[in-house]
Amino acid sequence: MNIQQLIQSLNPEIYQSLKSAVELGKWPDGRKLSIEQKELCMEAVIYYENLHNVDETQRVGFIDTGTKKGSSCGSDDHDHDHDHDHDHDHAEVPLKILN
Repeated sequence: MNIQQLIQSLNPEIYQSLKSAVELGKWPDGRKLSIEQKELCMEAVIYYENLHNVDETQRVGFIDTGTKKGSSCGSDDHDHDHDHDHDHDHAEVPLKILN
């Protein structure tokens, strides 16, 4: 059985269990996922979501960027005018991924 056949044989309950394991970093019984398990589960979840046309908003890793085009927050209660020069306020900081 290859990965495609395996993913095609997953039912929604198994998909939800894998998705939950990826989101929480642990199995339903509380055991922590290894790095390899996280990677494999994530791959299976993404493949399943693509295969079954899961709505974008329901996919693992979905980030709601709001409904206002060009807005990073979707809120109108503050100024989004960024024409002024404040580059020193937004210094780049490296992203650290925690396992």
